[in-house]
Parts: sequence; structure tokens; C-alpha cells
Amino acid sequence: MILSDFDLRAYLNSGRLRIEPFSEDIIRENGVDLRLGRGYCKLIESNNVLDLTKGELAEDIKQRYVCKESDVILLEPNSRYLLHTLEYISLPPELMAFVEIRSTFARLGLLIPPTIIDGGFEGQITIELLTTSFPVRIPAGTRFLHVVFAKLTTPVTKPYRGKYQGQRGVTLPILKESRMKNE
Repeated sequence: MILSDFDLRAYLNSGRLRIEPFSEDIIRENGVDLRLGRGYCKLIESNNVLDLTKGELAEDIKQRYVCKESDVILLEPNSRYLLHTLEYISLPPELMAFVEIRSTFARLGLLIPPTIIDGGFEGQITIELLTTSFPVRIPAGTRFLHVVFAKLTTPVTKPYRGKYQGQRGVTLPILKESRMKNE
């Protein structure tokens, strides 16, 4: 069941769903619009192999991004970015959410891959963005993502407690060889 604006307000008022900072104007008919944070990381093109058979990969991954913060983000053409939401959200175990880019930005040619928020997750959302064939300047704080919440038939028995729990700002991929075999 997809939550309506009425259902969302009830969840927010009860404290079961938390969105901070909260503003009434982010609630839409069937979801919420989350705003763009100040941090962003551009993926750098490289011919260097990222070897997933190695142990700790944090430094290898970090070298593949240029990360910055700004009140206005300049998105270069035909590039990949990691962005984050201004809002920190917390889902109860009976809710999950689908994340989409707002249609205005999709109509400009900006794309995000399918993204799910698991029941029990909390943190700012890090989102991958693929840009269009021309530069785009977008201010931090812009309503950028639309999140649709769905109530599960039963609460999840194992709420999300993964490696991205509690994340703030842009969180780069966390890869470890031992984890790759189990994910």
C-alpha cells in the first residue's frame, strides 16, 4: 500500500517516520520531496582497474572521486555524481520507500538508477546521478528527489542495519573483499 499525504502526516506526527529538518511543503500527494544537500562527488574516468579481490578498498575508491561542498552545484555534462539529501530520514520496520528524481529534472535528461530505502534505515540518502549532454547548475536546498513510501504487509524481521546506517553527507561505496562474497 502506497502512503498518501494523510498517511504520511500520521506517520510523521506519531514519530514512527522521521524527517529532519522537516518542512510541511515537502509533503506531496503520494510521497515527499527531499532537498539536495551541499556535498557532491564526481566519479573520475580512469583506466585503472578497481580490484575487488583485494581486502580494504577505501583508498582505491576515494581516489576515483572528486568531492566538494557548495551552495550551488555545477553538474558537468555526461558525468556521474554522488549527491546527498539535506534531510535525515528514519523509517520504521513496516515501511520501505522508492526514490525517484523529480520529473522536472528527469525532463532535463538527468537520471538516477532505481533506488530503494529499506525498512529500518536511517540517514541522509546518497544518490547516484547521471547527467545530460549540457552543464546544469543547481542550488543546494532544491527539492530534487521524490520518495514514495509503501507499507509492507508485515514489518521486516531484520530491519536494515547495514554499512550505510546513519550516513551523513555523501557516502562513497564501502567495499571489502570479504563482504563482496556475502552481499
